[in-house]
Formats: sequence, structure tokens, C-alpha cells
Amino acid sequence: MDVMTTHNTMDATTPIQGLMTVEAVQKALNRSRASVYRYANTDPAELNPPYDARKLNPELRINKDDPLLFHPNEVGRFAQDVLGIKQVKIEIQPPTETLTHELLRAILTELRQIHALLESQS
Repeated sequence: MDVMTTHNTMDATTPIQGLMTVEAVQKALNRSRASVYRYANTDPAELNPPYDARKLNPELRINKDDPLLFHPNEVGRFAQDVLGIKQVKIEIQPPTETLTHELLRAILTELRQIHALLESQS
């Protein structure tokens, strides 16, 4: 049984830091959104239920309104151990570059230049 997990490096501005959304899990496992929620180890009465080897365990959440996010290794383990899928390839794609990213990068570059100038003057 082969489980291949491929991690692409993600930008520090990426809010999910290499974790998978429900949509990404749905695509990786080729299952419906409803079945991903059915597989997930969640409990309306408890924010972070204890680990369950028969369920898809999300990352810890701080608030009940936080989205469910899954580590790629957990998705691979679940696919192999519970669903019996022999080979799963999970790829984390970096998000598409947006105008906001470009602007933030330009601001950061300018702030670094100002910092370096101030450092050289002192």
C-alpha cells in the first residue's frame, strides 16, 4: 500500500500553511463534500474531540466557527487505513498570486529598504 504525499512550499502569507480544506480533501479522495464531513471527527458538543483512528481527524481549532483543516499526512492515513485506497497522491498547490500579495510584497520590500537606510545612518 503506497501513500504518496507531496508538499510544495507555501508562502508565509498563506493562511492555511500547507493544510487542506474540505474542498481539497474532497478532490484528493474523490468523494462528495457531504461524505468528507461525515468522515470528519467532529462533535457539535465538543470543539476538538479526541483522536479517532476510524475517522478523518482535523487540525485543532480555537473557535467552533473556524473552518475544518486537515494535514495531508492525516488525509493519506485515512485514505489508506480506513477507505482502503491503495495509492493516494496528495499535492498542496500554492495559492494563485493576487494583487494583494504583490502589494504586500512591495510594501515589505520598501519597509526593508527604509530599515536598512535607518540602520546605516545610526
